[in-house]
Amino acid sequence: MAIPEVTVDELEAALAAGALVVDVRETDEYVEGHVPGAVHVPLTSVPDSADAFRSGGTTLVICRSGGRSMKACEYLSDRGVSVANVAGGTMAWVMSGRDVVAGDQPL
Repeated sequence: MAIPEVTVDELEAALAAGALVVDVRETDEYVEGHVPGAVHVPLTSVPDSADAFRSGGTTLVICRSGGRSMKACEYLSDRGVSVANVAGGTMAWVMSGRDVVAGDQPL
């Protein structure tokens, strides 16, 4: 089954509607700057943290450019979690002129 992808415009709208966004980059990358509201679950922790992606809706998964988040989405989708990959990742978010938040907290 193909993993759905969303654009950063769709991500912004989903965030405004209260969607769960999970950033699967390494801790140093997340701390340096992430999409406001994105929860951090490093890719290596995804197998042990699958429940963190269950939101009652579709969870949006993001990384730097979309590769690692797609791997996480494939793993989670195979386990029945509703997920969508953010196309272009955090780089696309930044390139669109949107702000990021630094630090180890979502906001």
